[in-house]
Amino acid sequence: MDYRIIVLDLDGTLTNRDKVITPRTRQALMEAQERGKTVILASGRPTYGVVPLAKELKLEQYGGYILSFNGGIIMNCRTGETVFSRRLPVGANSTIADLAQQHGVNILTYEGNRIIASNGLCPYTQAESRINHLEIRQVKDFKEYVTFPVPKFLMTEDGDYLAMVEPRVKAALGKNFSVYRSEPYFLEVLPKGIDKARSLGRLLEILGMKREQMIACGDGYNDLSMIRFAGLGVAMENAVLPVRQEADYITLSNNEDGVAHVVEKFMLS
Repeated sequence: MDYRIIVLDLDGTLTNRDKVITPRTRQALMEAQERGKTVILASGRPTYGVVPLAKELKLEQYGGYILSFNGGIIMNCRTGETVFSRRLPVGANSTIADLAQQHGVNILTYEGNRIIASNGLCPYTQAESRINHLEIRQVKDFKEYVTFPVPKFLMTEDGDYLAMVEPRVKAALGKNFSVYRSEPYFLEVLPKGIDKARSLGRLLEILGMKREQMIACGDGYNDLSMIRFAGLGVAMENAVLPVRQEADYITLSNNEDGVAHVVEKFMLS
């Protein structure tokens, strides 16, 4: 198969344990782009947190795309244009904030290039800040402050506890929301119909390409949909078990240039 597109999750996939792209992986992706392949970065991160990696891979030069907020926003890197955007209904903000308080978990969202948080000292909020290079603004009354449309909310807490909270939040919000964990300690709340696969479907229509021409690589729960959707769904060796079970191919880990291995094997050979 002539694969024309490669879609890459970031944390645990494209980047290694130090959150950087290794030289071998960078070189493989640059060579693929030189050959006319399209690179798409698909992440739960806010757009601001994806842009530095997109610049490192020169996606603006080669016409790559960013899917941020798990597909809530699609950006054309060459033009800087947002080609798709969906946000949560403002009327749901207070309900979601109340659920976080009810279950005793911290909650955050985004405003421009800042994280708005109920607890700025939460280690998981600080991790989100560190990964995305975003300043944290802790607000006294989260519910009262967040009265504007946002792409998503993140509830944060220890993974074992959040696993119990997840089905309760899903049940409380109902079918009009997407609720899932992107990391054991991150519970994402997004608009209904927002996941990586559906947004990739939208992008394929824009590009005039088919999913059979697409490779998707990931490691986390929020990568499941795109791994099922892509012509070649690839799990990293370090991926969670459900992702490895669904994948067409399992590559090396993110610390062993697993993405480079896929590019070299399926796009450059």
